[in-house]
Amino acid sequence: MTSQQRIYITQGEHAVGSTDHLVIVTLLGSCVSCCLWDSKVGVGGMNHILLANGTDGSTAPTLSGINAMEILINDLIKLGAQRDRLKAKVFGGARMISGLSDIGAENAEFAVSYLSQERIPLVTQSLGGTQARNLRFWPASGRVMQKLTNTRVNDVEVKPPHPPTHGLELF
Repeated sequence: MTSQQRIYITQGEHAVGSTDHLVIVTLLGSCVSCCLWDSKVGVGGMNHILLANGTDGSTAPTLSGINAMEILINDLIKLGAQRDRLKAKVFGGARMISGLSDIGAENAEFAVSYLSQERIPLVTQSLGGTQARNLRFWPASGRVMQKLTNTRVNDVEVKPPHPPTHGLELF
């Protein structure tokens, strides 16, 4: 019996593969993952898009969302996939913090719009809501398992240490 190989991806990452025992795993909050595969040659991949749209309040797609999709597609083509045979499943885009802008909805809108523009059929989607999603994707078959969870998925804010005051009183 062949053991299952797991590849864990996080924000801004992607993975591709073509073996039956490979599973790609991620945890999503407001981020979106696109699972793409070509069933004829048994190759697929998944990305994890952090911010598909601008942080300046605009809903114009940023290069990060487009770049994440194009890199994934190009890596699949390198493994033998054909762009016109790709199919998609899209997950994520939850509203994790109420009262703030709905970045999850913007990310979901980007993913669905991108796939439509590129004429890649969207066969399954699980978008929105308020819960995080654990995903497992088997790239060779296109099979996905999703588990909704109450686990908080927050962006990590790195704060610089307090500067030394050296006798200076701050107010």
